[in-house]
Amino acid sequence: MLTVSVKWQKELFRDVEIDTSQPPYVFKCQLFDLTGVPPERQKIMVKGGLLKDDADWSTLGVKEGQKLMMMGTADEIVKAPEKGPVFMEDLPEDEQAIAVGHSAGLFNLGNTCYMNSTVQCLHSVPELKSALIQYSHSGRSNDCRSFWMVLRKKYPQFGQLHNGVFLQQDAEECWTQILYTLSQSLRSSGSSENADAVKALFGVELVSRVHCQESNEESSETESVYSLKCHISHEVNHLHEGLKHGLKSELEKASPSLGRTAIYLKDSRINGLPRYLTVQFVRFFWKRESNQKAKILRKVDYPLELDVYDLCSEDLRKKLDAPRQILRIEEGKKFGLKTNGKSSGPNDNDVKMSDAEGTSNGGGEPSTSTEEGKRETQMTGIYDLVAVLTHKGRSADSGHYVAWVKQESGKWIEYDDENPLPQREEDITKLSGGGDWHMAYIIMYKARTVPVPVRM
Repeated sequence: MLTVSVKWQKELFRDVEIDTSQPPYVFKCQLFDLTGVPPERQKIMVKGGLLKDDADWSTLGVKEGQKLMMMGTADEIVKAPEKGPVFMEDLPEDEQAIAVGHSAGLFNLGNTCYMNSTVQCLHSVPELKSALIQYSHSGRSNDCRSFWMVLRKKYPQFGQLHNGVFLQQDAEECWTQILYTLSQSLRSSGSSENADAVKALFGVELVSRVHCQESNEESSETESVYSLKCHISHEVNHLHEGLKHGLKSELEKASPSLGRTAIYLKDSRINGLPRYLTVQFVRFFWKRESNQKAKILRKVDYPLELDVYDLCSEDLRKKLDAPRQILRIEEGKKFGLKTNGKSSGPNDNDVKMSDAEGTSNGGGEPSTSTEEGKRETQMTGIYDLVAVLTHKGRSADSGHYVAWVKQESGKWIEYDDENPLPQREEDITKLSGGGDWHMAYIIMYKARTVPVPVRM
């Protein structure tokens, strides 16, 4: 082992060790670390000329403490990038969603899957997010733990404990309470634009005929609800059948003419449609024998495209006829079919409608318009499935909830708490029940609308 000094340009490197048992190329690599000059560019003067990579040190006569001269140009120093790397988790929520194609999952804080799945479904409604952004009292917190604390404070039933562990809760109750709170908060925010934000998005207007067969009394009622009910019985195999059952009910109330209570039949029809139609499968009921909520496991199929035309009132059907005819004509043009100009009715369920998008208020009346061409967007009664909240298990107070949400790209994502997973669209309608696997409990559809010419 020898120690030498090396002179390169204006610099002198002292005490550089040479391992004479290794070829000179190893020494050149040491100098590369010191000077940045690659070995192939180094010209080192020794006895007999320039130092070669494979020379024998014993024949070069290099002595202890000798000064060697080196020439050569160093590689250009790589400059640090002006903008350093940005990690995915450091991006804002909107940019993360663009980068990965979907929003992030939510951690389970201890039996909070009911809340996580509800939030993921509602988070898929861009109009609701816009209304919340404009909400002046928003704390802008992205922490799901803070949201859970506020939810428990507002509705103590979600804070129930058993042996120090928070109990599982019903996702439908969570969904309902969140929408109710949003409707109250956004309405009181003082913004005229948000005055009926939740009602415009989710409110279903119903008109009902209430009739007593005993006394022949009859009256009409109107109400606004945030979801339709799909009642499940041995006769119900499809969503449409369950919705029809859900719009009919029996009431026991006082009869003025009879002077006592009597049975009234209530027959409801949809008189105003929302932008997002929510349907709850009534799968849970109170079982007296076991004193707990039991679950109906029966399979009930639901479509990717839902037509509610035949569930609507006569007044609303008249408003829907023209927009539905426009859709029918557009589809006919796409497939080269001739149209006869007849209005579309409930038998159009199987016609795949166009993907025209827009907004309209609950009554089927136009809510937006464009100056060019004097057109307004109106409801058609056709809805596309955009979210499914499923439950796995035998009881509403146990089991596991998961959200399945359609992204703007058309892809479906399964949100199992903090684990988002892509899914195929054809598998979404298989969550219809019939076993112990995940089955639809709440489903959400988005309205299809069309531009309609304004009558002057």
